[in-house]
Amino acid sequence: MPGHLALILHAHLPFVRHPEHEHFLEEDWFFEAMTESYIPLLRMMQRLVDERVPFKLTMSITPTLCAMLQDELLCERYVRHLDLLIDLADREQKRNRNHPQLRDLADFYFKIFRETRRFFVDEYKCDLLASFRELRKSGALEIIASAATHGLLPLLQEPVAAEGADLGAAASCPSAPRSTPPATAAMRAQILIGRDVYADLFGAESAGFWLPECAYGPALESILQEANIRWFVLDAHGLLFGTPRPCRSIYAPCYTRAGPAAFARDCDSSRQVWSAQGGYPGDPAYREFYRDAGFDLPSEHLGPVGHGTRKFSGVKYHRITGPGDEKELYDPVVAEEVAETQALHFLEERRRQIREVTTAGFDPIVVVPFDAELFGHWWFEGPRFLEFFIRQAANERNFHLSTPSEYLAANPTQQIIEPAASTWGENGYFEVWLSPSNAWIYPQLHIAAQRMSEVARKYAGDVAGQPGKHSGLPSEDPAGGAPVLQFADRVLKQLARELLLTQSSDWGFLIKTGTAREYATKRTIDHLARFKLLHHQLVTNTVDEEFLRECELRDNLFPNVNWRYYI
Repeated sequence: MPGHLALILHAHLPFVRHPEHEHFLEEDWFFEAMTESYIPLLRMMQRLVDERVPFKLTMSITPTLCAMLQDELLCERYVRHLDLLIDLADREQKRNRNHPQLRDLADFYFKIFRETRRFFVDEYKCDLLASFRELRKSGALEIIASAATHGLLPLLQEPVAAEGADLGAAASCPSAPRSTPPATAAMRAQILIGRDVYADLFGAESAGFWLPECAYGPALESILQEANIRWFVLDAHGLLFGTPRPCRSIYAPCYTRAGPAAFARDCDSSRQVWSAQGGYPGDPAYREFYRDAGFDLPSEHLGPVGHGTRKFSGVKYHRITGPGDEKELYDPVVAEEVAETQALHFLEERRRQIREVTTAGFDPIVVVPFDAELFGHWWFEGPRFLEFFIRQAANERNFHLSTPSEYLAANPTQQIIEPAASTWGENGYFEVWLSPSNAWIYPQLHIAAQRMSEVARKYAGDVAGQPGKHSGLPSEDPAGGAPVLQFADRVLKQLARELLLTQSSDWGFLIKTGTAREYATKRTIDHLARFKLLHHQLVTNTVDEEFLRECELRDNLFPNVNWRYYI
């Protein structure tokens, strides 16, 4: 039987939206990803469909990214951002008129920015999600769900000891009382709210689910089963160190005891593409990411695109060249030729790999997931590499592009194991998100989750703002405060949003790596502070509607968030 190759793109950004500022630097994360990754990938897939090139891709689009793609304020700001880039490229054409190679590069960027604006405004009508939905309907793209705000799910569990249990005795004596399973309300809410957002946006259930950071731990599979999820992806060691060991290594999925199947990432295939040192993106012909006109040009010439600060503009004139060498000018034609050559090499490597595995007598699948932002943003030539690979793979006889859903449909009988705790982060476990620099976050998250569950239970009987039979609460504060039950549903929804946003794995990652550490720390503290204040107002019957409205306007994602999942 021919083998299967499943390419999976994980598209994610943390929710960054600051209506209280005219311009906010971190919103550029979204604008850069739109210009350099999401729109190029979308256009690539549309070309393949229009030209009837057979292909299958899987893509997760996280709920926070979906919320940003739908946000009118961010879309308006993105169009203004493109206008400023077009203006910069136009002025660069004039500045470099006597330097042929730089003038050609300025023309190159002017064309990219103009085309991007035309596609986004005129063709997509500022609605990329509609285009992704069309690709999903074509059958070429399978879109899967993910957790609400990309929380690192295993770290959201709070270990709860059984009443009267001696944990020391339990560790030394198998028959001694044991601790109860970890509290899973926060983890459950992340998964079920993510599922709901997917259903609202795409009008269907998702077969697959992207675990943030491929992070797996006990109790996850039961919640995924509750959400009717059929499969998810782990890093290779999450499957290889499972109990019992998988008899087909990483080349076939294994069912968990609760039901959903675990597919394993093929590390060798991934490393060839994402590694900056030994992988394709490090080729000296490719565009240098860090050498940007936003840092090279005089501030007065950079103009309004800089908003008074030094920052990435997206206009990059140099190629990687080599370690320690003076950077040479970028040549897009040469870089595209290298991308095509490397795509052929990647094809041959996958052909060889799958040919070797098929001798074992079963139908194998190689699962190769990537961050979608690698293609275009971090690796400028990535979309071209991917498109050329897909076009060549369309004629491949040793394997075909597939999805995990298709593979399970064709191969429904698989081994059952208990996967090992794991992530795809550095060293394979949780140290990136649970280090001395960011471990202070999790006790705060656990306390907030406890409080969220308590108020969710307390108000669960209230319907349409009326006192429930078991709430024991007055409809108005006798001290003259706001009628708390009038706002209870709104406050509980906003409490859920603030908690979910605090749980984003992005903040711990940015704190650990030192990238935007101050911003990530402030976001964590601010969301916790708003959560605590809203919680205090709710339980003391002193809801400040003006403050509540400010919170709702600032963090306006998930309008239909179901706070009852915390019960």
